[in-house]
Parts: sequence; C-alpha cells; structure tokens
Amino acid sequence: MAINLTVILKSKPENTAAVKSLLLELVEKSTQEAACKQYDLHQNCDDANTFIFHEIWENQNGLDSHNQQSYIQSFFEKAKTLLQETPIVFRTDKLA
Repeated sequence: MAINLTVILKSKPENTAAVKSLLLELVEKSTQEAACKQYDLHQNCDDANTFIFHEIWENQNGLDSHNQQSYIQSFFEKAKTLLQETPIVFRTDKLA
C-alpha cells in the first residue's frame, strides 16, 4: 500500500539558501531510491522560509529504508540548527 506524505519545513531566515540547497540534494538522492514514487519539493510563494515536500512511497518498508539512509540522517542532524522548528509530517490518504 502506497504511503503519502506531506512534510513542511521552516528554515530560519538566515539559513533559507542553505536549507534550499540541502533539500534539493535530498530530492536528487531520494528520487533514485526504488521505493520512491514521488518526491516533489515546493517553496511557499508568500514565505520563502517554508518548504513543502509531497512524497509517495511504494510501501512502509520503502519509507523506513529511506529514513535510514545516511543522507537523510545527515540532513536531520544539520537541520537542528538550520530550521525554526521540527518538521511537520502529515501522512494522508488520497481521496481523489
């Protein structure tokens, strides 16, 4: 069963460019994973510090594997000082 996620990250204003660069690297690497069906990154037009991922993973095992990747672990370690707050993760069911 597919796993649908929306993840919202808010960078500190002084770190927006650095966070954007790191997130683009995540896109490049994550989309190479076999279980990754979608990994889209958006930036809020009204608040450049807000980034939004729309992700679809083939299944829970694929998502679990993704979360264990060294580049994901590295990002979250760096994010502790770059982000305003802990990322918000919504797991959703597609209705239409």
